[in-house]
Amino acid sequence: GHEQLLKMMEERMMDVEQKLRLVKRLLQDKVNQLKEQLSKNTKADAMVKDLYVENAQLLKALEATEQRQKTAERKNYLLEEKIANLNRIVRNLASPSFSP
Repeated sequence: GHEQLLKMMEERMMDVEQKLRLVKRLLQDKVNQLKEQLSKNTKADAMVKDLYVENAQLLKALEATEQRQKTAERKNYLLEEKIANLNRIVRNLASPSFSP
């Protein structure tokens, strides 16, 4: 009885050790998976930061372009007014009522 009990305990111990090795392997796989995910997340975080900086630069460039466009539109409007005034002066100079 004593030897049989010892043998049963030895078999249970081997079974527990086998299960522990399996759990250890599963845990190691999970650790590797999480390390890989962390690496991917770190890369994604860096990309998001880069995109944020690039977006800010593009917004500044867009604002500058819009400002240049407004300036060009104002200058164009003033030039059109000057042309209209010059045309009026030319018409007045060419009109017969203005001649002596």
